Amino acid sequence: MKLLNALLGSGLMAVSVLAVAGDMGTPDEAKAMSEKAAALVNEKGESAFDDFSKEGGDFLMKDLYVFCMDLEGKMLSHAVKPQLVGKNLMEFDKYGDKLFVNMIETAKSGEGWVDYKWPRPGSEDITEKTSYVIKNDKGFFCGVGAYKS
Repeated sequence: MKLLNALLGSGLMAVSVLAVAGDMGTPDEAKAMSEKAAALVNEKGESAFDDFSKEGGDFLMKDLYVFCMDLEGKMLSHAVKPQLVGKNLMEFDKYGDKLFVNMIETAKSGEGWVDYKWPRPGSEDITEKTSYVIKNDKGFFCGVGAYKS
């Protein structure tokens, strides 16, 4: 679990670089990106993962990025923290929320918002964040998160 926490924590640096370059993404932008990602996965399957992490592409904007996970908690794709791919995150609760369990439950019903606490990029300040997750035709889900304020 310490390794997992270290991996997740080190990813904050990558996100902070994205956030410094521009404003923070909004929940509306996160939802739109998540819907676009679901459509691409429905069309291309897992080969869409390459598009999600492509610099200058449509899926890295402000501090927004796409992550994909199976319904057992294994990270399938993460645009800014590729070291998480293959890790099972079901038990992760460093900030007081089992956010991935909640994401899976939401995705099982199709799509929706999942609220949780997460540090702001470049900071240790824990704040409210929300991710819009959508289960795709391939049987897993992808999501995009945005800070609430």
